[in-house]
Amino acid sequence: MLAVGEHYVGQVPETLVRISCPFAGGMGCDYKEACGVLSGGIIILGALWGRVSPQENDDWIQDLTCRYRDAFAEANDGTSTCQIIRDSMPEGDKRCLPIVRRGIEVLVPLIGEVLEDNPPLGDLYVGAEHLGEG
Repeated sequence: MLAVGEHYVGQVPETLVRISCPFAGGMGCDYKEACGVLSGGIIILGALWGRVSPQENDDWIQDLTCRYRDAFAEANDGTSTCQIIRDSMPEGDKRCLPIVRRGIEVLVPLIGEVLEDNPPLGDLYVGAEHLGEG
């Protein structure tokens, strides 16, 4: 998911990478909660469009987040729980790579749907030139 973040914001600040670290493996690698790929995608949505004050209306980004969660779960046999997803994958060192791929395949089109009408907020977004669109 870091590569997706870098696609949209350029070099991801170290602080953001550190913030996302404990979300891995169902939060703290206990595999009991939401998949870290889902959490990483949500962090990217927040980095692009999250509000910074309670006065800002964030209904649309909350809706987009729910759409991402639902599509992610649909792509993973109806669940977003780390352990259930992991148990459906073959054993091995790279067992989460297909999950990451599915998360990206769901997230990027959702971002694309809203990007033109909802330019990212703040100073992280690098713009169309970075994306090869400008």
